[in-house]
Amino acid sequence: MNTDIQKNIRRVLVVFLFLFIALISYIGYFQLFRAESIASSNENVRLWAKRNEVTRGVIYDRDNEVLAETVEKSELSQKRSYPQGEVFAHVVGYYDETYSLAGLENTFDEELISYSVVESSISSLLDFFNLKEAFNTRTEEEIKVGNSIITTLDTDIQRAAYQALGTNKGAVVVLNPKTGEILASVSKPSYDPNNLAEIWESINTDTVNTPMFNRATRGLYPPGSTFKVVTLASALENISGVTTEVFNDTGKIVFSDKKTTLSNYNNNVYGQLSLKKALSVSSNVVFGELSMELGNTKLKATAEKFGFNQSFTGSGIPIESSRFPEYNSSQEGLIAQSGIGQAGILSTPMEMAMVAAAVANDGEIMKPTIIKEIKTSSGKTVRGLSTEVLYEAISSENAAIIKDYMIGVVQDRIGSSWSNVFNGLNAAGKTGTADYEVNGEAQVPHSWFIGFAPADNPQVAIAVIVENGGTGSTLAAQVSGKVLKAALGQ
Repeated sequence: MNTDIQKNIRRVLVVFLFLFIALISYIGYFQLFRAESIASSNENVRLWAKRNEVTRGVIYDRDNEVLAETVEKSELSQKRSYPQGEVFAHVVGYYDETYSLAGLENTFDEELISYSVVESSISSLLDFFNLKEAFNTRTEEEIKVGNSIITTLDTDIQRAAYQALGTNKGAVVVLNPKTGEILASVSKPSYDPNNLAEIWESINTDTVNTPMFNRATRGLYPPGSTFKVVTLASALENISGVTTEVFNDTGKIVFSDKKTTLSNYNNNVYGQLSLKKALSVSSNVVFGELSMELGNTKLKATAEKFGFNQSFTGSGIPIESSRFPEYNSSQEGLIAQSGIGQAGILSTPMEMAMVAAAVANDGEIMKPTIIKEIKTSSGKTVRGLSTEVLYEAISSENAAIIKDYMIGVVQDRIGSSWSNVFNGLNAAGKTGTADYEVNGEAQVPHSWFIGFAPADNPQVAIAVIVENGGTGSTLAAQVSGKVLKAALGQ
């Protein structure tokens, strides 16, 4: 009998020991591996209480136009206002205790609730000696004002881009090619961050328009013929004498299986033409053949110098990695298609703006940045603009050749229906018509345009995509011309 009791006691002790070990392991796991993420989670009530101890800093555009500010504050909460509404929604984001944080409000959350410790300490010292009134200093509550963020964004350019897109779905990105400053980042459809309570359900369940999705930095699309700029760069770097070669465009490439073909848009046949003219008329045949001559390895290497398959950090906004696939030598059809921006290539508008910026900036891609300056509430600079060369995409000599070719793309269309929007800009550019399918069915192509202006001293680089906008020489080109004119004050 005693033996049975002892066995039962041992069993109970073993169970308790197991439970104790499990409890310690559970606590240890959260302390060692999850503590930081839990503490920084936007669902953490204590973190929201910490945020509300401070009047959140203001977010400005580059000319001190207010993009986000606190308009009401209590001990438990504060209300943010977004004077520009839908125009800046995706990039500035929102701050709301019910719906959390997004955009710059999220990325720079810590900065926006950081305030000057020195000023706060002086206030406390004066308060201790009851000298605040004598020195006419601010109260502790007034001193707890977070740092302000001065962005690189330009409200005039942003608004022009937003209006130029009209009712179309799409995105516009405008960069300063010499510094990497993001001057505009527009995604449509958009939403009004001032009315989240009223619209939250509708904007999160709209799977057709996806207004919460930032197409400018997260949208992945086939770049179509705008990618021919990268293929051209690869040819200049890897194929000797390519600039003097005369190509024979028969209108179609027939691959070795005798069944698969690649044709020019609208089945055009261009005959004998130079490399420069091939870019101007956007010959799929020439650029498909160049891609096959280069091979996947060399073209992929060039694409990666332009930023494909790379991760971006430090820009101030999340940027999805653009993708250039790997194909083996037997997949000649896909290799040819990749030379014209099809097959498995996917790119964000931000990436294609960087491609244009690389050509404009003598082959160097500057790291995209959205922060011009961070200041304390008293106006002291915490951090200034930081510029950095991200990639050496191509040589300056080859960048100059591509620039000349892209000028030709615009000049060759003087008098056409879309070129008029570029009058007086001295612009360089490349159109793109990106084919894609949904469930095996061809859709209306996306309309692309990338470029920069003025070509002799580029101040702005641009990428525009209009979803289902048709050919690149229609909607995307027209949007680009309007935005470039606004950016250059015309």
